[in-house]
Formats: sequence, C-alpha cells, structure tokens
Amino acid sequence: MSRQRAIATEQIHHAYRAPEGWEAVPVGVYKASTVLFKNTADLHKPRPRDGLSYRYGLHGTPTSYTLAARIASLEGGTHCLLTPSGLSAVTLVSMALLRPGDEVLVPDNVYGQNRYLTESWLPQFGITHRVYDPLDVAGFKALLSEKTRLVWLEAAGSITLEFPDLLALVAACRERSIVCALDNTWGAGVAFKPFELAPGLGVDISMQALTKYPSGGADVLMGSVVTRDAALHERLNHAHEHLGYGLGQNDVELVLRGLPSLELRYRAQDACTRALAAWMAQRPEVARVLHPALPDSPGHAHWQALSAGGAACLFSVVFQPEYGPAEVDAFVDALQLFGIGYSWAGPMSLAVPYDMRRSRNLGLPYPAERIVRFAIGLEAEADLRADLAQALSVLRPR
Repeated sequence: MSRQRAIATEQIHHAYRAPEGWEAVPVGVYKASTVLFKNTADLHKPRPRDGLSYRYGLHGTPTSYTLAARIASLEGGTHCLLTPSGLSAVTLVSMALLRPGDEVLVPDNVYGQNRYLTESWLPQFGITHRVYDPLDVAGFKALLSEKTRLVWLEAAGSITLEFPDLLALVAACRERSIVCALDNTWGAGVAFKPFELAPGLGVDISMQALTKYPSGGADVLMGSVVTRDAALHERLNHAHEHLGYGLGQNDVELVLRGLPSLELRYRAQDACTRALAAWMAQRPEVARVLHPALPDSPGHAHWQALSAGGAACLFSVVFQPEYGPAEVDAFVDALQLFGIGYSWAGPMSLAVPYDMRRSRNLGLPYPAERIVRFAIGLEAEADLRADLAQALSVLRPR
C-alpha cells in the first residue's frame, strides 16, 4: 500500500490538470510569485530581459503580458511596461533616463506629482530642471541645451487644459535628439495616436495612468509606459526590474475588462462634457471655461488640428472675480451629484477646487485663486446640468 500524503502536500501536488482547449471571452487570471521551470536545464537557460519571458511573478504572467500587449496596440506602440500607478510610470521614465548632470524640461501645466518629483526628488541625484510655457514654442526651443536629456509633454495640460503645439514641440526635440515623453492619460489612445502625430513624427514615450480611462471603474491604480524603440524600451525595462514594480493580477483583470468599452465611454463622456462646458460658459457667474474644444480655450487650434475630434471628460471653470475662494468652495459643497475627490474617467462625476497660484511658476492670464475642475462621469447630462444650476444659486458676491 502506497504511503498516504499529508493534506498540504496533496493540495500542492494534486494530479488534476485542466484539459486543453478551454476558450472563453475573458482572459485567464494567472497569479504567481514563483514561476516553475520544466527542469534545471530550463531554469539555467538564458532568457531575454524583454518584459515577456517568464522568470518570476514580479515580472509578469500571461494575464499582465496580455494587458501590456493590448495597451501597446491602443497607443500605437510596440513595447509596454505596466506599473502600479500613473505616478510610478512617471517615476520610471525619469529614473531610467536621467543621470547626474542631466536636465529635464517640464511644462508649467504638468501633472502635480510629476512637478513634485522633478522639483523635490530629482535634485538630490544631481538632476536639474527647467519649466517651459507649453504654448510658447520659441521659448521652449530657447530652453533646450546640451544638458537636456528628457522633455515631458502634457496634452491637454493638467487642470487648466491648455493644448500645446505637439507637432512643433516634438519636432524640436527630434532635431536635438532629445527624448520626449508624453503623459497621454487625457488622450487615452483615442483622441490621437502619440507615435503618429504626423508622417514620420511622434513622441518617443507615451505613458498613461490606466487608473483613468482603461479601467473606468474608479477602483484600480495602474500605469503604463509605451515605446516603439527597442533600445529605449530596454533602458526602461532595466529600471523597471530594479525598481521592483509588480502588479496584482486581479487588478490587471479589471483593466482588461474595462478596455473593450473604453472608446464607448470616452465618446459618451466627451459628448456630455462638451455640452456642460458650453452651458457653463453662458452662465453669468462664470468668467471662463477651459476645454480644448471651446474656441477661446488656450491651444484650441492645436487640438483641432491634431485630435480628430476627441476630447476627455474634463473641463475647468474660472468664476467671476466677485466670487472669492469661500464662495467657490460653497458652490462645490452644494453639488449633489458631483463627488469631491481626485482622479477622473470613472462612473461618478467629480468636482475639485484648486488654488493654481501654488502650482504654477509662470502664472496665468486669469484669476487663479480658485479654479474648479469638473470630471464628467456617466450620469445623464440633464441631471448634471440641473445639479450645476442649483449649486450656482448659492453663489453670493464676497
């Protein structure tokens, strides 16, 4: 009689294997820290550090490699690395490409956490930075130097949504052989293709916070870094491994589930956002509405020439000067269907007031002590408009 195995041993080494030929719509969820090899020869076999070879669960499973491949296709790239958040994707790019003595350029409307990383973290590694006006191409070119190794681009800009002349900025980087990285979270691979801005002209790196549109559920944190250049991808992948970025495969599953509806959600939220932005622009309490599709929004012509009509779910409002910070905050507090919280592209609409004086080096051509950014969700336009109207009624001049 054969020796009876212990329960734990039997559960770990159970003989059952699922039959081949299984096929379903959802991608299978493969969770692993340890990856098993067939034998010691397989263990010792060299494996390219290409982000696609199975060596250890930290580097990926079939689930995460599937998501990486789909995000690369969405962006129009060929290589994709996944990270635990959008901020970690930003950090990966800067840490992989910058060395002591190098300089990075960031737009004045850069994502706030990228600004903090650039101003407060990178200097301790001997990396300097300069801030440029995203709408001033001549001024941007004048800042490029022999030390410049990386340029960050935002389209549209964080909170104030200026849309830069991406073609001119990218072309200037190309002339100097400077790597340019675009935060494409707003475009999401739908509004325009970052690697094909014009024939033969595109960015070197496109990163996204997959937290936003690819997920769509306001329940996942994740980022991506996409390239077309194999050598550049290798530099990024080398840093990716040493930084120890890993993902929970259930989170990967949720983003995979969101991808098929991404464009539908993007278009629906875009249409609702434009309607509400245009309505707010007509209100007497409002001095200015910032949205690339509005003709008087900064950079509108650049968006119109490039985007093939796509725009994300964000718009920002500058109120008339008679309303101070307290009055604007009261308006936000009076909203009933808009949550107060960061992030966007989820099912719930959001509103956040910002004091832009704290986060701009070059200033703004309008009052910046309270700007409210709206992120439009999936609620009905009429309901959101009614909520905005009732909240506007609480405004009283200071």
